[in-house]
Amino acid sequence: MEHVLGLGGYFLRAADPVALGAWYRECLGLTADDQGVWRQEAGVTVFATFDSETDYFGSRAQQTMLNFRVRDLDAMLAQLRLKGADVAEATEDLEGVGRFGWVTDPEGNRIELWQPS
Repeated sequence: MEHVLGLGGYFLRAADPVALGAWYRECLGLTADDQGVWRQEAGVTVFATFDSETDYFGSRAQQTMLNFRVRDLDAMLAQLRLKGADVAEATEDLEGVGRFGWVTDPEGNRIELWQPS
């Protein structure tokens, strides 16, 4: 049986694609080129399904949630707050998994930030 090799892309609808792309570059440091190609650091990627009634993604209208691995969650959250981003106050620690925090982008998409253990 054939199988997928990895995550090939993540695509977002946006009322203002240019501004949203700029937010991801300026606030999260996501350095994609003009075609959207981003060379990420090697590491694990989690693929998980959630119950359709979950509140974990924020708005029920949001069907998926993007999760970014970060080196230092506290530093990333502080950086986002300095840029005026909508950062959730709460963080979560899961033993053996890592620490989690959340930010909502300017178009209302909740994003999870993960500092692996």
